[in-house]
Amino acid sequence: MSKADKLFVKMCEEIINNGFSTEGQKVRPKWDDGTPAHTIKTFGVVNRYNLQEEFPALTLRPTAIKLAFDELLWIWQKKSNNVCELNSHIWDQWADEDGCIGKAYGYQLGKKYRFSQGEMDQVDNVLYQLKNNPYSRRIMTNIFNFDDLCEMNLEPCAYSMTFNVTGDTLNGILNQRSQDILTANNWNVVQYSLLLMMLAQVSDLKAGELVHVISDAHIYDRHISIVKELIKREQFDAPRVSLNKNVKNFYEFTTDDLVVENYITNPQVKNIPVAI
Repeated sequence: MSKADKLFVKMCEEIINNGFSTEGQKVRPKWDDGTPAHTIKTFGVVNRYNLQEEFPALTLRPTAIKLAFDELLWIWQKKSNNVCELNSHIWDQWADEDGCIGKAYGYQLGKKYRFSQGEMDQVDNVLYQLKNNPYSRRIMTNIFNFDDLCEMNLEPCAYSMTFNVTGDTLNGILNQRSQDILTANNWNVVQYSLLLMMLAQVSDLKAGELVHVISDAHIYDRHISIVKELIKREQFDAPRVSLNKNVKNFYEFTTDDLVVENYITNPQVKNIPVAI
């Protein structure tokens, strides 16, 4: 059975059974009808996924792995902040009339900084360090830029990655300030697992462990009944997910280089309300 399913179920049970309810508190998000969107939350969730054991896609319901990969490429490879360059529409509600989400996500990764080896952006610095100084303890990215927060249509939720090489294995820590567990948890896990796989492949390393740290892990009030049904479902074996081994340049990966095999899941959960 999928280990990602087991971690997801355990996390959801902990939040529902022992979490803190924001009912009665002042909250920012609202539902479409204007009602405050309250949550049950847990602070400081840490989940570990060993990519050498399995690819951590849920089978309780399907995760659109190729679309998740497309969004990852949009942020990390294209370094874009325009939804017109994205094949899904999940960012549309945060975009202006020109499709721009402000100085967020891909914009921050593409911003040039002065590093010891010259001027480059954060992604290129990671690629350089993994090739030339893989045992450095300073290989990381951070897109929570306080100078630009007022010009972001959405402040980043998953905001930093720290990379660490042990032997010939690349590991990573994804730090996330906030996460809507039902809509986004496995989406982000899948994305950053694929990122580790990409970076490892072009750096002649093996993808190892993804550690996902969530400061505020929450389930919205209108999602609780959905989650309770979801975590009771049958669990299947994890799918086999791989990348085209011929790609040696990070910027040459496309969604066509992603191979997903034997992905057996329960039906999709539809019409999930989203708080804004």
